[in-house]
Amino acid sequence: MRIRPLRGEPVGLDLVDTTWVWQEELVDQFDTAEGVEAWLADHGLPGGSGVRERLVEARAAMRDALEGRGHERLNAVLAHGSLRPQVGAGGPYEMVVVDEPGWHAAWVAAADLVRVMGGRVKHCANPRCVLWFLDVSKNGSRRWCSMEVCGNRAKVGRFNERKRPTGTS
Repeated sequence: MRIRPLRGEPVGLDLVDTTWVWQEELVDQFDTAEGVEAWLADHGLPGGSGVRERLVEARAAMRDALEGRGHERLNAVLAHGSLRPQVGAGGPYEMVVVDEPGWHAAWVAAADLVRVMGGRVKHCANPRCVLWFLDVSKNGSRRWCSMEVCGNRAKVGRFNERKRPTGTS
């Protein structure tokens, strides 16, 4: 069973984390229409024609920015939309305006990533892990996407190294 290991991050990082490693294999939640629909439903975002392709494009652009390969692709995604301030009966709010409806979800996620990039966005310390998270710990010391998964693996690995015989006499 391929259960997504990290959920509950801000929508931008959650989009980035729709690919993960499961038993040494890269898994993509968007390989199926059901996976795309589930992600959209989790975030209350609209679907429609071309949404999967836009999400995949935005995810790649966001990974480029996070992994230091430049921000040009992310800016190209962001160029597809904007926020329009509005006032309604309930008070002020912002409306997402995109040049094509298929960009709505991807633009929302990309704009959210830009918002959190000023915080402590980190890559999991496990070199084989591809997940990113927002470190909201008080002292900024979180290292793992999940202590139960990657953190525990690191602890077990260090324990095994200490217990391994140092050589034969």
